[in-house]
Amino acid sequence: MSGEAHVDFTVNEKSKSSPAPGNLGFNQIELHRISKKEVEVREKKDGAPVSTLHEKLSPDGNELTTTTTATGKPPVVTIWTRAAGAKDPKDPFAGDWTQDMSKSLLKQVPVLKFEAANGGTRFTGDSTYTARFDGKPYDVRGSRNDTVTLQLVDPHTVDAIYKRDNTVSQKDHWVLSADGTQLTVNTTGTYETGQRATEKLVFKKQ
Repeated sequence: MSGEAHVDFTVNEKSKSSPAPGNLGFNQIELHRISKKEVEVREKKDGAPVSTLHEKLSPDGNELTTTTTATGKPPVVTIWTRAAGAKDPKDPFAGDWTQDMSKSLLKQVPVLKFEAANGGTRFTGDSTYTARFDGKPYDVRGSRNDTVTLQLVDPHTVDAIYKRDNTVSQKDHWVLSADGTQLTVNTTGTYETGQRATEKLVFKKQ
């Protein structure tokens, strides 16, 4: 698995646990095959459970849905589309995958772009930032705002809070439709002049 961060491990589905050295969040991993196109991955740290990933492959083998659950956190649903690598009839999960945020939590459109980045998202639009869904502040570039915090309400809803000079300057509420074809962004903010503004933006899947 590679991206902004690199994770490297090999797991044997017939063993109880396989070592995963060099990973920050876990050092043991288990793989349980539910069916030919469905598996459960359990990550552990020194024997203690960290998170569980439920992986389900689409009938055509080109889309992988990952549902991640961890203690004290809401489930995160991510959908990946096969980018390269031939499908192996012995193991349909084999191949290279790229995350499709437009079918996970957010939409990818010409005006807005979201990309997976080290457990969070990289946003490109009228400003840019890379942030995790952990409620912590992250720097924003090309904006009147200094930082942004992202909080995952549920797999289809995100609250984004922007600050300028340590004061809340903008709040966004992102809601993705059940069928994943429409993203609604409700924005409230305060300009440098003190004027407040409210906007509702709707984006369609391209």
